[in-house]
Amino acid sequence: MDSRTAVRIAVLDDYQQVALASADWAPLEGRARVDVYTDHLDDEEAVAQRLEPYDVVVAMRERTPFPGSLIERLPRLRLLVTTARRNDSIDLAAAADQGVVVSGTDMAPAGTPELTWALILAAHRHLETELSAMRNGRWQSTVGTELAGRTLGVLGLGRLGTVVARYARAFEMELVAWSPHLTGERAAEHGARCAAGLDDLFGRSDVVSIHMPLSERSRGLVAAPQLERLGPDGWLVNTSRGPIVDQQAMLDALRGRTIAGAAMDVYDDEPLPPDHPLRSLPNVVLTPHVGYVTRQNYRVYFTGVVEDIVAWLDDEPLRVLRRG
Repeated sequence: MDSRTAVRIAVLDDYQQVALASADWAPLEGRARVDVYTDHLDDEEAVAQRLEPYDVVVAMRERTPFPGSLIERLPRLRLLVTTARRNDSIDLAAAADQGVVVSGTDMAPAGTPELTWALILAAHRHLETELSAMRNGRWQSTVGTELAGRTLGVLGLGRLGTVVARYARAFEMELVAWSPHLTGERAAEHGARCAAGLDDLFGRSDVVSIHMPLSERSRGLVAAPQLERLGPDGWLVNTSRGPIVDQQAMLDALRGRTIAGAAMDVYDDEPLPPDHPLRSLPNVVLTPHVGYVTRQNYRVYFTGVVEDIVAWLDDEPLRVLRRG
């Protein structure tokens, strides 16, 4: 690029208006202009129009997808930075074809496992109901369920799933786990029994918590047969990705009380539409995809964003994501 001072940077989807305060952006002074957008655009045409003048775009996770059709409409784009090291909503092949470097960042690991347990506890002690009752002058309207002695099923015993499993032992829960390549030895290392298969995991569990990446293999993995095996006293917890669960099957199970309920931080459509049927069901606990939204993690994210941009300006790009 002929003039580095002409570089324009767009930071997208800064819902909480904290991007600039979460890191030291001083290394970019005199080298680039930074514009922060706190709203969210769903329409690809509107996104393309907004981003047309930018050389660098900073994406917060999958809030704004970057399919090939969008990347091809951004001829000036040269660097796309995504927070964290994986973003399946970016077409890496199309980016490479257009000469766009895609870089990621590190992340703090504790946020999502901690929120997972917040959801599990809120569901079993009816916190949403009781908090509302207290604010409205009522007293003791529900009966909770203890976690001790019950079984937590961990679907995906990877980086986050192992942390969730470790916390489960503090609650004196039994552990069972499954993923396509999980072995009995690895499960035992984390205090869990290895289920014989997906159906076995759901059949053994009182609570199933999902910690798998979204892929073509995992899309719709949890469907009606698994929810039926979870049973009317079982809870489904999803802090991973919405489409791993068949949404219609889950809605049917919640309405028919095939399962006790669902505690969710992720959805097929995000932001979740105001009129979405999940919002009106009594046996759900819903949070707006905030598992990774912590002060500590945002510091890691945006510090990495600045590092990535500076490195690219110096023709030494960092943490480049590649197809496959």
